[in-house]
Amino acid sequence: MDKRLVVVTGGTRGVGAGIAQAFAEAGDDVVVCARRPPEKPVEGVEFAQADLRDPAAVRAFFDALPRVDVLVNNAGGGPYVPLAGTDAERHARVIELNLTAPLTASLAAYEQLRRARGCVVMIGSVSGTRPSPGTAAYGAAKAGLENLARSMAVEWAPDVRVNTLVVGMVRTELSHLHYGDEDGIAAVSRTVPLGRLAAPSDIGAAALFLASDAAAYITGAGLLVHGGGERPAFLDAATVNKEK
Repeated sequence: MDKRLVVVTGGTRGVGAGIAQAFAEAGDDVVVCARRPPEKPVEGVEFAQADLRDPAAVRAFFDALPRVDVLVNNAGGGPYVPLAGTDAERHARVIELNLTAPLTASLAAYEQLRRARGCVVMIGSVSGTRPSPGTAAYGAAKAGLENLARSMAVEWAPDVRVNTLVVGMVRTELSHLHYGDEDGIAAVSRTVPLGRLAAPSDIGAAALFLASDAAAYITGAGLLVHGGGERPAFLDAATVNKEK
């Protein structure tokens, strides 16, 4: 591929850093933007400070770039917060980061993407396709993000392609906050048909594919990157019942 300018939002650690590294290793110029600089910079990746929940700051960031060929809307996340006993404003902030911010970034980059006949890659989640107890606002936002991408793909065709990576569980430097110690991570890994959590590089490789000429006829699609998903609970229940 010819060298392109790739923007990865929230690309300072974890999945975002894996995506940024994949594009950098492919020879692209990569800029990551987030509120705070990375603790461990990725070689060949430039950092720019921007609050993705501030539309004016987002527009200023994109206006300062000479061009944009690929936008990866990766910034997101949310803490474990049950719905009952919490205020709506807290959940609204999660939706703002995971749904509104990608829309803001995409709109700010649109003219540059259109001129480059570029593409947008949304980083979605399996939480948007199944119940997400404890992270309901996050799951709802990711469901909305995939729908937004499909609508955007139709409105912006044929100039800009828009797709979503529907990501499963990924092992990052923060995995212990979700899955506990190494034994906990190993136990969770066994629930995945491929027998392991994804590495950030797995997500990076998938993003690189969707942004490549090999995916030139793919737009409005959701690519599952989840190792086969989750083994249905009823199968384990049926096995236990047979053993009895």
